[in-house]
Amino acid sequence: MGNLADCCRNFWCPMKNPNVRISLPAVCFIWQIAMIILFGLFVRYNEEADAHWSKHMHEKNITSHIENDFYFRYPSFQDVHVMIFVGFGFLMTFMKRYSFGGVGFNFLIAAFGLQWALLMQGWFHSLDPADGAIKIGIENLINADFCVAGCLIAYGALLGKVSPVQLMVLTLFGITLFAVEEYIILHLLHVRDAGGSMVIHTFGAYYGLTISWILYRPKLKLSSSLNGSVYHSDVFAMIGTLFLWMFWPSFNSAISDHGDGQHRAAINTYLALAASVLTTFAISSLSAKKGKLDMVHIQNATLAGGVAMGTAAEFMITTYGSLIVGFCCGILSTFGYLVLTPFMEKYLKIQDTCGIHNLHAMPGLLGGVVGALTAALASESVYGREGLINTFDFEGKYADRTPATQGGYQAAGICVALAFGIVGGIIVGCILRLPIWGDPSDDNCFDDEAYWELPDEEESLPPILEYKNHTIGKIPEMSEMSYTVEQS
Repeated sequence: MGNLADCCRNFWCPMKNPNVRISLPAVCFIWQIAMIILFGLFVRYNEEADAHWSKHMHEKNITSHIENDFYFRYPSFQDVHVMIFVGFGFLMTFMKRYSFGGVGFNFLIAAFGLQWALLMQGWFHSLDPADGAIKIGIENLINADFCVAGCLIAYGALLGKVSPVQLMVLTLFGITLFAVEEYIILHLLHVRDAGGSMVIHTFGAYYGLTISWILYRPKLKLSSSLNGSVYHSDVFAMIGTLFLWMFWPSFNSAISDHGDGQHRAAINTYLALAASVLTTFAISSLSAKKGKLDMVHIQNATLAGGVAMGTAAEFMITTYGSLIVGFCCGILSTFGYLVLTPFMEKYLKIQDTCGIHNLHAMPGLLGGVVGALTAALASESVYGREGLINTFDFEGKYADRTPATQGGYQAAGICVALAFGIVGGIIVGCILRLPIWGDPSDDNCFDDEAYWELPDEEESLPPILEYKNHTIGKIPEMSEMSYTVEQS
């Protein structure tokens, strides 16, 4: 019996070897070749991107090229694309020795994920029954970026603790799960979630948190000296925050209906973001003995209003309602960094590197609840008859659905997102525990040296102030952080 236990222990907890010289090129080459074959078999341009557009114009009596959806959607696509590659990427560069991994692996996940997402979402949403082909256009590119966002959120919980091969596997399964839960929520339940509070943020956060729980490292404190920031790394992370903050109105309004819905989504998100900034600064200052601000809070909790406004963005939530949502999210998210993150690591064994529970999970759930309540309370006197139909798509087989019923389905969407995130995270987490992925040892986490060629350090660098201030020990009585001086 003892020999069996030793065999199991050696299989699940072997000596770590981060050498991915064979596995990473094999995965990248094979999966990219598979993408080429699948795109050749299934993917075609839609009628607005095809060279037969002129013929389509004549058939549909379209008089101007400006009516091509490209001109409506491309500015929003550019903004969302910047958020995915620059915003999320630089937000993850806060650690002093893991900036290459933060922005570089973000690049890898997104580049693979958007290809797989175009296929997976295409099979569910854009399949032409006439020829069996997936027809893609500019809106498909936006939706693919949304799909990738869920995996990048999950990556935040695992930052610095997994190998690039594990991240490719996480993305492969994450995109697949996302496409299925999105189809169930948006099409089978007919839920409105333009900015993805449920579909993107709730799913992505609980997917990543559950995987982090499965991959719990009891000896992670061996890398505690690297799990922190320095002055310049926090400045780089703040660049990511500002890109995300500026473009979040585009994220929430990108696929909303043309006209008032898209316009309203941008306004509501804009106001919620602004309110979350002020409350974040307030709570961050209140939590410290001398009122000093914590850059961790400013980098993350200031974005929570945009997350929570995702579901109700195009609803008639009113301008002051948007401010209330942002106000509450700033408090909730900052409180999470102060109290919940250390509690989760100590008692729940969830090591959440970026604090995605505070930025995405809780605000995502709040956004789903706000969306359900706003939908249930919708009335013809507020929206007008046509406005009510357009906002909630009460057409076809949903023509008889009432706002109260819609609110119930909105609430059901939260449950579906949670179920897919948690159950999917358990399954994928168990797969990622297999000792074949080249993940780093406990004393080698949060260090780019495991997977990157690093430039030589300059000998003339002055001493660097090292701040141990990212989610570690975030409790009120310890919020005034100490620092040490390291000589390079």
